[in-house]
Amino acid sequence: MIEWAMMESSDPKVSTDIAAASDGEVVCKVTRWYFRRMGILGGMLFLMGVYFIYDGAIGYPKKNVRAEKQLWFENELLPSYDEAKATGRLAQWMEESGKKGWPTGENGEPPKWAAYAAERGWPEKNEKYTDKEITEQFWWGGGTILGALVVGVLVLLNRNKVLRGGTDHFITPEGITVRFADAFKVDTRKWDQKGLAYVWFRDGDGGKDQKAVIDDLKFGGADMILSALLAKFSGELIEKVADDEDEETDEDEDEDSDRADS
Repeated sequence: MIEWAMMESSDPKVSTDIAAASDGEVVCKVTRWYFRRMGILGGMLFLMGVYFIYDGAIGYPKKNVRAEKQLWFENELLPSYDEAKATGRLAQWMEESGKKGWPTGENGEPPKWAAYAAERGWPEKNEKYTDKEITEQFWWGGGTILGALVVGVLVLLNRNKVLRGGTDHFITPEGITVRFADAFKVDTRKWDQKGLAYVWFRDGDGGKDQKAVIDDLKFGGADMILSALLAKFSGELIEKVADDEDEETDEDEDEDSDRADS
């Protein structure tokens, strides 16, 4: 029999996430790391969404006003200055422009956009955004805020989940019992870096092969369950090898979904 009291988690920060063992069972609760990570992710998505919507509602329209002003300056104001100078009406043009609040330049020189923009705190170059680009900001904003809501729902769904370990089995957060004797393959290549181990097992005699995830970052104390499993395991153990980069790349695509679903 495995004495859980004699086994300690390798991470002292997760000790508060392990419920007191009783009747040969250890209960691993969701860690603060998981909630903090999901909180940061949800907060980032929400802020990004707000920023996108701000750009669509306020930011891009303001930039368009500046861009239109620059087009007016370059395509109307400066040509009218050149025409007035060419026809000897420059003094009259400057007087009329001054009454209208237009820039008139200094010492007979044409007005400069750089100086005009600097007086108003505008950049020297201003890009004009299309209606499609403005609409896209609202779509991006809505999408990222929806993503933040999904993260929040995942947190609520996972807040009471636990990973349980017994002397000869463990129970996944979904309630699936994995007997150590039914496990035939364990993959620990991601354990050291990402706290993930994959366990393949057969559900009963001749049952269908299934895969379970032991997540040490999400469930505090899961390392004790893995240690207990490996102590009685006699199947195929896949550990870190030099030429496993391609296979790990494919598995990395499923890592976040494994962690979110477990």
